[in-house]
Amino acid sequence: MGELARLVLEYGPAFWQALLLTWKLTLLSFVPGVLLGLVVTVLRLLPLPPLRVALGAYVEVFRNIPGVALLIFIVFALPDLEVVIDYEPSVVLTLALVCSAFTADYLRTGINTVAGGQVAAALSLGLRPLQVIISVVLPQALRAVVQPMTSLLIALMLSTSLASQVPMAGRELTALVSKIATDSAAGIGAFAIAATLYVLTGLLIAWAGAALEQKLRILK
Repeated sequence: MGELARLVLEYGPAFWQALLLTWKLTLLSFVPGVLLGLVVTVLRLLPLPPLRVALGAYVEVFRNIPGVALLIFIVFALPDLEVVIDYEPSVVLTLALVCSAFTADYLRTGINTVAGGQVAAALSLGLRPLQVIISVVLPQALRAVVQPMTSLLIALMLSTSLASQVPMAGRELTALVSKIATDSAAGIGAFAIAATLYVLTGLLIAWAGAALEQKLRILK
């Protein structure tokens, strides 16, 4: 306990800044990732087979590639193609691409819960296919995938530890633990504090997701 108290007193502001950066990276990657996943999902529903194949390949690639490998490619390989992206945007881009692939996959599962009769009824009322997707199918699919999307957000928050692999200006939680372990050999205590902050953040996200799911269930 004495070691933990000393770490909190000495590195408290650093842990707070690291936690804020972890939250920032999570939010900046989750929002565009979900929006991109929505676009991919809508386009995959259109009756254009070549587009479906291309977007299916997109989902499979970014769903199955390791995040750290994708980050290394963006940071160290893209400059060979005259594409240079700063470290923090590279982390955000990596996480957003992975998030978009999983979002598209989860939404496809949610779309399968929508009864085909509803689509046929909407088409018979004169709605265009894109209107049916946006007004009838997607709202129900989004409602059905609240819990998987909550798990995705938690996984994305934990994956911000990828930022420890590049020399960013700020340090998120994992990078801060590494620095403290190197500077003061207090790795176990620093890890315990960081793990607690990760767990508390995950529990907060899970609580918010459960509350949203409960609200949508009442409104259903």
